[in-house]
Amino acid sequence: MSVRTQFDEQLVALKEKLLEMVYQSKHAIDQSIIALQSQDLELARHIIHQDKEINKLEKEINEIAIRNIVKQQPVASDLRRIIVALKISSDIERIGDLAVNIAKSTIFIGKEPFYASTEAIPQMAKIVQKMLSDSLSAYHEESVEMAYLIAKTDDIVDSMYGDTIQKLLSLMAMKPESIPQLTQLAFICRYLERVGDHVTNIAENIVYLVKGERIDLNF
Repeated sequence: MSVRTQFDEQLVALKEKLLEMVYQSKHAIDQSIIALQSQDLELARHIIHQDKEINKLEKEINEIAIRNIVKQQPVASDLRRIIVALKISSDIERIGDLAVNIAKSTIFIGKEPFYASTEAIPQMAKIVQKMLSDSLSAYHEESVEMAYLIAKTDDIVDSMYGDTIQKLLSLMAMKPESIPQLTQLAFICRYLERVGDHVTNIAENIVYLVKGERIDLNF
């Protein structure tokens, strides 16, 4: 087997592990929202426990990337692919951490009845999960157009986050006893907003992968 063939196989392995990371992080976000809505504390604990699988995948990606840089001494375009894989894996790992944070807030809230409607939270989650799925497709297809659309969608998430926080603050003023719970719900909204930011970072790296240009899409 030629050196180039071995290197190409390693690039495929990197991509496959990244796709698995995206799947697992998307699933973690989905499960964390289910745990919140159903106040399923056991599920929340399971999400926290499972985060180690995402961390393991990131470590494997780092090892493959470093091994290829050291052994293969890749040319500029190949080196860019490795660097992008490392950066994307870091953002996906942080998304997994944010799912854990949502689960921790769910445990903090416990079985206490909700003081506020949580309707906006699954709506935000649905949007960021779609962004995450689209980022997987954009990365696989190396589509700059899809990357820009993902970044544009993040504006919707930001707007929803601002509106929901204002409503929660108003409720806190009217019901001081609700502050601990509503603070956790505000945190959850912030975590979902941060998921959108991390997916936008992934979109930026897709643009860099294809065009070799660094563009700030978090505007």
